[in-house]
Amino acid sequence: MSHDDAAAKAAIRRAVRALRKRHLLEEGAHSPAIKALSRPFAVQGLEWKEKAENLELELQQCYKAQSRLSEQLVVEVAECRSSKALIQEKEALITNLQNELSQTSEENSQLKQSLDEKTKALDLSISENCSLKAQLDKVLLKLKEAETESKNLIDRWMLEKMKDAEKLNEANAIYEEMVQQIKVSGIEQLARQQVDGVVRQREVGYEEYVESSIPSTCKHTITRAHEGGCGSIIFEPMSHKLITGGQDKTVKIWDTHTGSLNCTLRGCIGSILDLAITQDNRSVIAASSSKDLIVWELGSGRILHTLTGHRDKVCAVDASRVSSRNIVSASYDHTIKVWDLHKGYCINTLVSASNCNSLIYSVDGVTLCSGHVDGNLRLWDSRSGKLVSEVAAHSQAVTSVCISRSGNIVLTSGRDNTHNLFDLRTLELRGTFMASGNRVASNWSRSCVSSDEKYVAAGSADGSVYIWSILKGDVVGVLSGSHSTHVLSCAWGGLGTSLASADKNGNVCIWT
Repeated sequence: MSHDDAAAKAAIRRAVRALRKRHLLEEGAHSPAIKALSRPFAVQGLEWKEKAENLELELQQCYKAQSRLSEQLVVEVAECRSSKALIQEKEALITNLQNELSQTSEENSQLKQSLDEKTKALDLSISENCSLKAQLDKVLLKLKEAETESKNLIDRWMLEKMKDAEKLNEANAIYEEMVQQIKVSGIEQLARQQVDGVVRQREVGYEEYVESSIPSTCKHTITRAHEGGCGSIIFEPMSHKLITGGQDKTVKIWDTHTGSLNCTLRGCIGSILDLAITQDNRSVIAASSSKDLIVWELGSGRILHTLTGHRDKVCAVDASRVSSRNIVSASYDHTIKVWDLHKGYCINTLVSASNCNSLIYSVDGVTLCSGHVDGNLRLWDSRSGKLVSEVAAHSQAVTSVCISRSGNIVLTSGRDNTHNLFDLRTLELRGTFMASGNRVASNWSRSCVSSDEKYVAAGSADGSVYIWSILKGDVVGVLSGSHSTHVLSCAWGGLGTSLASADKNGNVCIWT
């Protein structure tokens, strides 16, 4: 056997083995199918039916799941649309907010710039404040030193005042002794010549006035002349006309013969606290609680001036007895002002340490007499504004200052319920008038001296009017029964026949 035959046989054997192996593998792979085919068709039908039912059941479940998923899909699509709309709104809002943010940023930049400027200004103000504070400390130190010096001066002044009071008491004792001697002698005319300053002989050129009589009867009672009270009354010089001012902000002019109202002056916006009439009898001036003075023309009743400048209520006013041009006023702002009625403004201002309750011109038209809350009577030069002299007139506030027709004596009333008579040249006390029932009713109670300088009249809180004799120094009359409340003001007519009084209820009485 050849080599080729052996190789062929070997190859055939390998091929046979491979075919057998492949046959075995194919037989193993097709064995389930062969087994299935070998089973009966009935069994296979049942299995297929069961599988079909299972598949149909799974298919139904799939349909249900698909339905649920579709519903969820619809809901989620709606939510998606809503979310999309909300997103668009939010985007628009974001756009607006971005615009506002831009504007706010610009405003913030401007505010920051303004803040920087104000910070610089504040730093400057703080620096100035520190400088002012240092100056204030220096001023306070000086003020403290001044207060200490003032206290020392006050102590010295009080000591001097006590010494003056002792001298005054001695003078009063001498005066009372002289009066007693005069009473014993009974020579009245000689007494007028010897007691200078009490009732001096009239000087050359002095206008004679009708001798005053002691009133005893109420001729007229003007009920409710002013609503709320009447605190100021004056007679028109050498006339029977009475001018009154009250809390109802009006000034009224009355005929004392008949008790009838002649006219009413209006235009004041505050209570009338004092009245004055000019030297030519053409204008009347009212001091008001509204911090001003009103000037009326008597003939027409029209307002000529409204004088402003005081910073508190004006409680006193008077007109010059020499010229119809000048008047003077006092206020609770510690000032006394001199006014020019032709120009209508203030020409001089006097400053006092104590508020003035009453003031009056002397007959020279230059000197002013003022009564103050501290109880002092002060004399001023109205042209220079300087204090000429002063005296402790009362232990409490001075309520009234009245100068006699001759200008020789000045009467003061005080809350200490006394009425003192001073010689205007020397400020020596010439007489003191008081009574057990006489009580001064207010800080602006006005007393008066008769035109012939024989009598003093003053109202009282008990509703009476007390009259004293200047010569004798005692009470010569008490007018009562017509006023039911505090009598605030008294005025003696220049003709000497009438005395007027006004009370807190606004009633006015004319006595003869």
